[in-house]
Amino acid sequence: MGAITAKMPWANSVGDVPLYLDYYEGTMFDKVAQIAEQYPNNVAFDFMGKSTTYKQMVHEIERCAKALRTIGVRENDKVTIAMPNCPQAIYMFYAVNLVGAIANMIHPLSAEKEIEFYLNESESVTAITLDQFYHKFESIRANTGVVNIIIASVKDALSKPVRAGYMLTEGRKIKKIPKDAPVIRWNEFMRLSKACFYNYKVKRQSDDPAVILYSGGTTGTTKGIVLTNKNFNALGQQVGAANPMFRPGDKMLAAMPIFHGFGLGVCIHTMLSLGGRCILIPRFTAKSYAKQIVKYRCNFIAGVPTLYEALLRLPSMEGADLSCLKGVFSGGDSLSIELKKKFDKFLYDHKAVVQVREGYGTTETVTACCLTPVNYFKEGSIGVPLPDIYIKIVEPGTDRELPYGEEGEILLAGPTVMKEYMKHPEETAQTLRRHADGLTWVYTGDLGTMDDEGFVYFKGRAKRMIISSGYNVYPAQIENILDAHELVQMSCVIGVPDAYRMQKVKAFVKLVPGTPANDETKELLLAHCRKYIAKYAMPYDIEFKDDMPKTLVGKVAYRVLEEEELAKIKAAEEAGPKT
Repeated sequence: MGAITAKMPWANSVGDVPLYLDYYEGTMFDKVAQIAEQYPNNVAFDFMGKSTTYKQMVHEIERCAKALRTIGVRENDKVTIAMPNCPQAIYMFYAVNLVGAIANMIHPLSAEKEIEFYLNESESVTAITLDQFYHKFESIRANTGVVNIIIASVKDALSKPVRAGYMLTEGRKIKKIPKDAPVIRWNEFMRLSKACFYNYKVKRQSDDPAVILYSGGTTGTTKGIVLTNKNFNALGQQVGAANPMFRPGDKMLAAMPIFHGFGLGVCIHTMLSLGGRCILIPRFTAKSYAKQIVKYRCNFIAGVPTLYEALLRLPSMEGADLSCLKGVFSGGDSLSIELKKKFDKFLYDHKAVVQVREGYGTTETVTACCLTPVNYFKEGSIGVPLPDIYIKIVEPGTDRELPYGEEGEILLAGPTVMKEYMKHPEETAQTLRRHADGLTWVYTGDLGTMDDEGFVYFKGRAKRMIISSGYNVYPAQIENILDAHELVQMSCVIGVPDAYRMQKVKAFVKLVPGTPANDETKELLLAHCRKYIAKYAMPYDIEFKDDMPKTLVGKVAYRVLEEEELAKIKAAEEAGPKT
């Protein structure tokens, strides 16, 4: 059987999708510059009503690269980019690549101590952020090795009429930066390019490190994932090949954040490396997302399940014409069977001729490795491997491959596999393992199965498992059952410490608006659960929530719920028995 068969459900292609590709050997900037030569006057991206062509974009990237050289950024230096999806972030990302440095991508809303950790962990020499985040950087700057902080402003990227409106609304809320602050303002920084007369372009190889993204990995501790030029360029080619309906000029709603593999890899670099057009969304809400889909008549959209859940309920989507859509991708979290059915119906009702296609991947492979084919879908499946991606299911932690249909750990191999975890050689060795087949495999810590046609089924994280009375309970399966109930908008299931069972199962539910959060509703849902869930896996309690805590990329933050529950237990123990 083996991983090779797992990768080849059909002869040499999956429908129109080839199994093997010839990969581009240059850098990320080289690839985008090549596209700019082919389509100089095509729009590369739109930002708050202002369009930028490929030719203009490359010119600005080159100016930015010269400025980086002027302030002393050299090959293999790390530059931290703490920015939302905006033009300056795009220019800086590719300029860092052009001068042979490495882009350290972090969330601009990170807490001060997190920012300090990211700057020190990466040993960044330069950082760029927005004016509204300056004070966080300034307060921890002395504890880091950062030499220069570049401050950009959203207003600098706007057309004059939009800028005036922005300054009257959002701009007024931004805390002033002192005039003598030790920073370089964006426009001043870009003017420094005039001082660079020597060759600022550094020749880099496709396998050289280019980007650092952060993830908990399989252990849950934050680590920098070092990714190469080839990782990103290969992803672009794979996603392009898996979407044969794509044409240069097609529009992608780039709302997923640039510090995340999904946002940076699929919404930005894949599109720019194929000649697509990115609609940059700096602040991401379901409302702004919906508005831009309709305004720009987007061809491709990508999001996490919670976003699609929110879109279903937006009054502004009533009567919207979505016939422009060629691809709707869901990733970052499990898409329940019920939500897929609801969203497919929503698309059909709004004139779209496509269905939502679920994907799967890890930051250790940039993002997507697996995607539902265009015209062939299996209920509950996350699809088939992208071209040149190998997937196999093994007994967790071993290299012993399991038969089709048997549950085990999902392993990934292919051209998008990371270089390493930065400064974590032991964890790198645990996660990346070379097998007898000559391939280096990523041990994902995720559980799944594969059928005899190569379709993969995600069953949950190995770490996200509740062991109750010796039985394995998978929260995602219970969430699926709860989500199927008409009164439930969203659910999350966690394990709660229990002296007798080790852990007991608790469910949190966000109800459909208008549903009373009372004992009668709770009993209805428990009765529904009893129909589908074994006694040992039954929730002992259902708690209603007005909203679920979310991670930075929009997933339900189940760890937050676990921590809140532990705090409640601890408080009750400290209070002691009531007299």
